[in-house]
Amino acid sequence: MGNPLPLPLPLAMAESFTFWFSLSIFLFILILILKPKPGTKTKFNLPPSPPRLPIIGNLHQLGHLPHLSLRRLSHKFGPIILLRLGQIPTVVISSAKLAKATLKTHDLALCNRPFLISAKHIFYNCTDIAFSPYGSYWRQIRKIAILELLSAKRVQSYASIRQQEVARLVHRVAQSPYPDAVDLSKILLLYANDVLCRVALGRDFSGGGEYHLHGFQELLEEFQVLVGGFILGDLFPSFAFVNTLTGMKSRLVRTFKGFDRIFDQVIEEHLSPERRSLGEAKDLVDVLLDIQENGSDDKIQLTMDNVKAIILDMFVGGTDTTFIILDWGMTELITNPKAMERAQKEVRSIVGDRRLVSESDLSRMPYLKAVVKEIHRLHPPVPVLVPRESMEDITIESYDIPAKTRFFVNAWAIGRDPESWEEPEKFDPERFIDTDVDFSGQDFEFIPFGAGRRICPGITMAIATIELALAQLLHSFDWELPNGIEAKDLDMSEVFGITMHRIQHLEVLAKPYFAS
Repeated sequence: MGNPLPLPLPLAMAESFTFWFSLSIFLFILILILKPKPGTKTKFNLPPSPPRLPIIGNLHQLGHLPHLSLRRLSHKFGPIILLRLGQIPTVVISSAKLAKATLKTHDLALCNRPFLISAKHIFYNCTDIAFSPYGSYWRQIRKIAILELLSAKRVQSYASIRQQEVARLVHRVAQSPYPDAVDLSKILLLYANDVLCRVALGRDFSGGGEYHLHGFQELLEEFQVLVGGFILGDLFPSFAFVNTLTGMKSRLVRTFKGFDRIFDQVIEEHLSPERRSLGEAKDLVDVLLDIQENGSDDKIQLTMDNVKAIILDMFVGGTDTTFIILDWGMTELITNPKAMERAQKEVRSIVGDRRLVSESDLSRMPYLKAVVKEIHRLHPPVPVLVPRESMEDITIESYDIPAKTRFFVNAWAIGRDPESWEEPEKFDPERFIDTDVDFSGQDFEFIPFGAGRRICPGITMAIATIELALAQLLHSFDWELPNGIEAKDLDMSEVFGITMHRIQHLEVLAKPYFAS
């Protein structure tokens, strides 16, 4: 149904002629570089490893959906496996027990991020929160994020923005009169982007008709391709220069410049005396500019590039993930009528005749909260958590892991592990009723936001944005599939990038619950 979303490319070998021609140039040189020295023996008791090919190692085993391929490998070789992705030794974790050992027991030793060329170019030399290497700078900006940008108090201060955008969401759905089908995926994407644009940038790009004028959506789509896709230099650091030959570097630079122009304009507007004299409510740019101008308790001196890197982090980290959960959530509810009925009954019993759900209502909706958790379990927005890198030699489950090893934690596989979950492939929100399992990173069978020092700091903001929108959609409309379409007809395929979308738009019928 519908047209495919313009989504990230899968983590797979680029298929362009230029790529393969460039690869062939240095293939022989790589063989010489990587050829083991005679008599060399490893001193490590390494994790089990699938057979690998010369040069590319295990890259060919990732396939188009690496989270699925990695789970299949874990079923065969165990919940901890060692891959060689090009020149990069990579450990893959696929169980709650080993996730705890990785993200808690060895959290500090594994707190670093690997150097990624895409992050270097787009995130102002990795000075954002997500990709910044572990050290004093990262500790300070993370503290700023937790205490200043994403604290519970700050998130609450944006309640009116969320309320306004949810009302606009309902209006957009209602513009397609029943029984015409509505492209709900498109509308949910607008909602997620609009909330984050206003909260982070203080700009209503969509409402002002400037969203596409600035090319914001196109930049976000290209960002997903570049950060989530295959970049040769990340896997073969000795031959990073090939990124110039393939055109990858120019795409990274072009995307960076696009974001940078928008942020320069936004910052200029925020620094104008006229705006400051109006005493408007502070958005995230205002907060960061105050810290940049006046310093912080840690005496950190942010540069303007640091400010822009953190702004970009907040925006791209919140838009796509929010959209994915809402899109998958409505898909799961529409294809599971009993869950839909129970969720709607709960919302409507609490909200009553009021047309708008308020955030104060949400605390009395345990089933809705369970639905949101179940969506995250089955469809974590970042299925393979942002990679870590070991800073020292460590031992996990008697296996020796050398320093400078890359770590992938397959949160998607962990959320569907029968060792942790009964009927793990089934959409069943009731599994989260009367349980304390939550997003905090302490329950390692459920880590959609990660865990440890590198856990996503935006959990409170994300959940508030998701729960309110989902409750409002359930309250305002009755949902069904278009005539002639059954649940089994929906394409539930995924497209893998740094985040994981459904491959198709969700087109549904939305019957207004309230009379006009």
